[in-house]
Amino acid sequence: MLLENKTAVIYAAGGAIGGAVARAFAHEGARLFLTGRNVAKVDAVAKEIAAAGGVAETAQVDALDENAVEEHLKTVVAKAGGVDISFNAIGPGPAPDRIALTDLAVDDFARPITFYTSSNFITATAAARHMSGQGSGVIVTLTAVPGRMPANRIGGAAPAWAAVEAFSRSLALEVGPAGIRVVCLRSHAIPETPLIHANNATAGPAAGVTPAEFQARLEQSTLLKRLPTLAEVADTAAFIASDRAGAMTATVVNLSAGSIID
Repeated sequence: MLLENKTAVIYAAGGAIGGAVARAFAHEGARLFLTGRNVAKVDAVAKEIAAAGGVAETAQVDALDENAVEEHLKTVVAKAGGVDISFNAIGPGPAPDRIALTDLAVDDFARPITFYTSSNFITATAAARHMSGQGSGVIVTLTAVPGRMPANRIGGAAPAWAAVEAFSRSLALEVGPAGIRVVCLRSHAIPETPLIHANNATAGPAAGVTPAEFQARLEQSTLLKRLPTLAEVADTAAFIASDRAGAMTATVVNLSAGSIID
C-alpha cells in the first residue's frame, strides 16, 4: 500500500474532496486524523473509513485558527509519534454573484484571497515545523484551473489559487533541506462536487446558457473532452503523498484533463 505506516492530517475532511482524499489515503494504509469545522460531517467520513477497515480519528478544528491547528498537531504527534502528510482541502468557496472585477467591491475581492491563503499558510507552516524535526514529510495543497488561466467573473478566487501555488513553491524551497516536500494539486472542475453544481448554477446564466450547457462547454474545452473525477483527484493525492513521488516537490500537478498544456 502506498501510505502504509503514514500518519495524515486532512483539513476540511467533511467536504467532497477532503472526504474522497481521506478514503483514498485510508485505502492505501494511512492512519488518519480528520478535521473540519462541521465535525458531524467529518465523523460521517471517519465512520465510513472505519467500516472499511481503516483507522481515522476526528476533531473539530478551524483551519483559520493558528492555536487550534497547532494544538491539534501536538495531539497527533503525541498519539502517532509524528505527522507525515498534511492535506488542506479547503477552497475559496463558490462565486455566487458573478460580478465583473471592475464592479466588485475591494472587500469582496480580497475576502477569498485572505481566507484561502491564510488557511493554507497556517496549516502548511504548522505541519512543516513538526515535520522538520523528523526529517521528512509531505504537504499537499489544492488549487484549481483559474489559478493559471483566465476565468470570467469569479472575483478573488483566481488570484487566491495563484497565490497558493506561489506559496507552495516558496515553502518547498525553504523546507526542502529538512526533507519535506510541498506539492500543489491543481484540478479542473469536478462535476461530482456540490461546489461545482453551485458554480454552474450561476456561471451558466451569466454566460447566457443553462448550467448543463456550461458544464458541457467546460468538458469540450479539455483535450480529453471530460472533466476529472473525484476518484482521480483523490488517487493522485495519495500518489503525491507517497514515497513513490519522493523526488517531486515545488511543483503543481496538472489535473486539468488537458485544458492547461504544460
